[in-house]
Amino acid sequence: MALDLHLDDVLTLKKRHPCGSDKWLVYRLSGDIGLECLGCQRRTMMPRSQLERRVTALEPRARPDADTSKA
Repeated sequence: MALDLHLDDVLTLKKRHPCGSDKWLVYRLSGDIGLECLGCQRRTMMPRSQLERRVTALEPRARPDADTSKA
């Protein structure tokens, strides 16, 4: 299953970072995904294929281009 990732999405990964946080912010999209730990602001890169196996939850950011006013 391919993840539909966007900049500033928040991911929850299976394993916790040594700082104790399991929440990561997507700051770069390419073959390797750039992640920033929301606990200690450490940045790392992870191959997309490896990241897709480790993600347990995806919290999309509030996108201003998404029209939520439709009735």
